[in-house]
Amino acid sequence: MAPAEQPLPYAPKTNSISAFVEASPPSEGHRRSLSTVPTSKFADMSQPPPRPARSPLPHGFNAADMDRISDPNIKDQIASTGTGASSQHSSLSVPPPKVRYDPSLRRARKPRSQYPRSSTESHVEYILVASFDIDRGPIMEHQYPVAITGDEHMLAELMLPDQAHVRNQDWTVFFLHKDSSQEEDDAERQAKESRRARRRRRRDRAKGIIHESDDEEDGEEDDDDDDWDDDMSTDTEPEGGEGPPLVYVLNLVNTKQDKTVKRGAVVKAMAICTRHPFLHIYKPLLLLALEEYFKSPVPETLSMLFNAVNEMDLSLMPKLSLLERHLLQASDNKDLFVEKFERMIQARIAEETSEDVADQPFDASRSPPKRPGIFRSGTKSYIETHTGAYAVPRDTHEFESKVMYKGIPIPIKVPVAVMPETVGDFSLIKLIQNFSDSHAKSPQTFSLHPHLTTNGPNTHPIIVLVNALLTQKRVIFLGHNMPSGEVAEAVLAACALVSGGLLRGFTRHAFPYTDLTKIDDLLNVPGFIAGVTNPTFEHHPEWWDLLCDIPSGKMKISSKIESAPITEGLVYFQQQNPAYANFIHGASASSGSGGSSTAGAQTGDLTGDAAFMADMLRCIANRSGERVVRAKWREWVLKFTRIAAAFEETVFGASALYIGSEGENNDGSGMAAMGHGYVWADEATKAKELAGNVTRIEGWRNTRSYYSFIQDVAQSYTVRPLKGLDLAHMHDRLRTQKLSPQQSKEIFEAFYNYVWSYDEICLLLSVAPESHAGLFYVALGLFHKDRDVRMKTAELLDRIAEHEAGQHWWRSLSRFEKLAYVRIKKEMEQEGRTGRELGVVSPVDSKRVS
Repeated sequence: MAPAEQPLPYAPKTNSISAFVEASPPSEGHRRSLSTVPTSKFADMSQPPPRPARSPLPHGFNAADMDRISDPNIKDQIASTGTGASSQHSSLSVPPPKVRYDPSLRRARKPRSQYPRSSTESHVEYILVASFDIDRGPIMEHQYPVAITGDEHMLAELMLPDQAHVRNQDWTVFFLHKDSSQEEDDAERQAKESRRARRRRRRDRAKGIIHESDDEEDGEEDDDDDDWDDDMSTDTEPEGGEGPPLVYVLNLVNTKQDKTVKRGAVVKAMAICTRHPFLHIYKPLLLLALEEYFKSPVPETLSMLFNAVNEMDLSLMPKLSLLERHLLQASDNKDLFVEKFERMIQARIAEETSEDVADQPFDASRSPPKRPGIFRSGTKSYIETHTGAYAVPRDTHEFESKVMYKGIPIPIKVPVAVMPETVGDFSLIKLIQNFSDSHAKSPQTFSLHPHLTTNGPNTHPIIVLVNALLTQKRVIFLGHNMPSGEVAEAVLAACALVSGGLLRGFTRHAFPYTDLTKIDDLLNVPGFIAGVTNPTFEHHPEWWDLLCDIPSGKMKISSKIESAPITEGLVYFQQQNPAYANFIHGASASSGSGGSSTAGAQTGDLTGDAAFMADMLRCIANRSGERVVRAKWREWVLKFTRIAAAFEETVFGASALYIGSEGENNDGSGMAAMGHGYVWADEATKAKELAGNVTRIEGWRNTRSYYSFIQDVAQSYTVRPLKGLDLAHMHDRLRTQKLSPQQSKEIFEAFYNYVWSYDEICLLLSVAPESHAGLFYVALGLFHKDRDVRMKTAELLDRIAEHEAGQHWWRSLSRFEKLAYVRIKKEMEQEGRTGRELGVVSPVDSKRVS
């Protein structure tokens, strides 16, 4: 049995709920949870209420799949450990009382690691060394541990970029498409089938079903299977079937001046090949290793680096679900999900303690061993203790580890939440500023193209870039006389910009650095994104559709670009909306030129892109930070996909970007009327925005990112916590539309009735990010004219405040809303006391019982 958890030696920031309970003695009403359901006037108030019905299952749903789909929601209920942000971040430190849930929803699961200790996967697969020979050109010197498949000469050319000899140091990034062998695929498939079989037997045994093979294979089962969960769960990330993971290559080039050689300098490059997209963490190690290789150019130098990086321990980095990763990336809170790190460490301490006890002979007189402490990294307590103490990261966005290289501990910070299409270390702010500053000083006029210039000839260059990537145009970043590392960084930033962590298909067709010798291969890739330093590319417009000149901050649309075809969707939309037909091509030009014409004055900024870019530049000027900028671009991409779904439903009657039918969920609960999709203030606004986006949407609907997104939507639907409700649609209606009391009541009651479990609350928080007012619109239910709605909203906030992430959203509520919450809870307490004295059940409780 694992030892009991001990208090953390560091001083964690306390949960505002527990802080309030400890600071003042609770009243009689606070001692009793107001969410309990008395079955009679003498009912035991400590019993938990029966949970309301879950969200309706979709039509055709197989009940046999309940274990596969529902279990992750139940397994992921983890009690808060009360180590959130301190109460000084709260405008009113008056939290709600603790809520009592159904115990079946509170079952904590074993913490899971992203990179378990039992994993045989290496952090780094290959280390390459190349050099420039005056007679033979770029050559490959060493490959460790084995030779990598492919063209060695081509790899050496990529590792030694143009003009590398004129700089002392340069970085490059490139990708390799390395297929796994048939033997590796078979072994992995058999291992997955074996793990699934063991999990099925464990589930059957829990139900009382015994298999004949159980006795024989009990010893083979271990607890680490949970770290390799292959079944569908909330941790599943859509893959889309694009093929095996890319091999990401981080390359460092160094030039040492040496007058004894022919060219007066020695140029060598060392590269690390990894499947991990956070390859930038290896930069300090490459600097040390390449310097060592200049002194000792032998394979043993590579072996030392290879062993050091693969011994890096990331087993205490928790594995987050897709929803949790979205929440973490969109938040600046450094304590978000800190409880998961604590549980990982506590589980490790319990495991080590049990192993130590098992290895020692029994001695009744011996006191139990002292458990290692858990400290917050960077605190005084952690610094004063021995270095072997476990530490919770200072910022939960990054996991802190170290690599021992030549006896020197090299600190490493690994991003915890990595989203698709995010590779390496780059800056969206740098990319946006580079092209925005030049545009602000000298506004650039583009030649019109329906897919690219959605706001006319003066469309913002960043919007032109995003449109080009969305519609799968050939994009080249040119950095003449610039380090190839800066060009590669721009390519990686562009891929992340257009992806938003939602769309895929960009990095797999990206070439962060390439040269003229690869032009034939490059032109065979449709819709590539490439970084080059040779100015020859600028003089060949037939090679590209959009050229982004980094030094000048200017973009150029190719004169040889293919014209946009007339599609069925475009024709149907014009037929259905004849009033906006002329806006699609011509009016956007007048609006982009300042709106001086009558058409321009009528249309304005149809897409909203001009207002969005103005807001984005204000955020950058206010130093909001990289994380805020990335979150805003993710919201832009999400909005675009939702508008595209609305366009398809408007024109074709159905959309491949939305799964589910409101009719499937008509179970008498009123959920069929909730609706789905993007929300506009009125129909006129909807028609205008669709007219502004129609050409961009039609250009996107025939690209690989569109089809990959369809696959992701289908795969995500199987693990989505609430299949019958579109919480984003409901929240947007509260935010943008003027609703009647009855309409808002239906939405608030739907939140109350269906948002209960851990994942359901995560889903609600994801549609109400902290950067967009947080729970402000949800908490407006505290001011509803219907008293029942006010009470239910207060209880919904109770649940959110007990959630690992929700507690931070609760603290960000305004003082005005917290005062309303306290007032309602006092009214509920008073009514509860009066009802118990008179033997009357309250209206909310009576509805629960019924």
